[in-house]
Amino acid sequence: MAADLALPEGGGLPLVRLLQIVSPAMPIGAFAYSQGLEQAVADGWVTDEQEAKAWLLGLLESSFATLDLPVLYRLTSAWRADDLADVGRWSAWLLACRPTQEARAEDRQLGTALARVLEAVGIEGAAPWMIRADVTHAAMFALATARFAIPTADALGGYAFSWAEAITSAAVRLVPLGQNAGQRLLVAAGDAIERAVPRALALADDDLGATAPGQALASARHETLYSRLFRS
Repeated sequence: MAADLALPEGGGLPLVRLLQIVSPAMPIGAFAYSQGLEQAVADGWVTDEQEAKAWLLGLLESSFATLDLPVLYRLTSAWRADDLADVGRWSAWLLACRPTQEARAEDRQLGTALARVLEAVGIEGAAPWMIRADVTHAAMFALATARFAIPTADALGGYAFSWAEAITSAAVRLVPLGQNAGQRLLVAAGDAIERAVPRALALADDDLGATAPGQALASARHETLYSRLFRS
């Protein structure tokens, strides 16, 4: 009975730790990025709630569910096995899949910031990644997932919702949208995430990739946008 009630190695209940690492209060600066949405709004591609929903769900289904989530799954498995070579390989591969300078910089900056937080709270293995050029947000999130013994499917769902929440927050400010509209976007995203996680877990290595040319164009154009609120 006592063994059944034991806490995971990282300490704390897995659900609580998951809520901690996906919280907007996590000091990594995720609020500063729109992932191309700011340029999409500036170009008139996203002008209302329905277009914001199409942008969010389109990215989720054609990019995040087929690239970020399955790579996060592989990174988590590598950390659980303490396979540092595999961690480095998948983190570098994910970074190479980012189509623009801004997208790569965002991933590195979020990953570095999360590595610093994990080191500050005593997570073993985080320190070297604070200075690695191939660090990604997913690699550090996977480290936290492994050390806190968070179930993999739950971790992927939380990671996806955190991503959707950040884009929704940007849409509320940029389009702009009302707060209730933002909540409707998150309900739609939540439904899509429930389908995306099993899909991501089942993808073979050869099926990984992203098909989001509109976001890539917006991200590239954002690098020279004259007046902007976001870093991507």
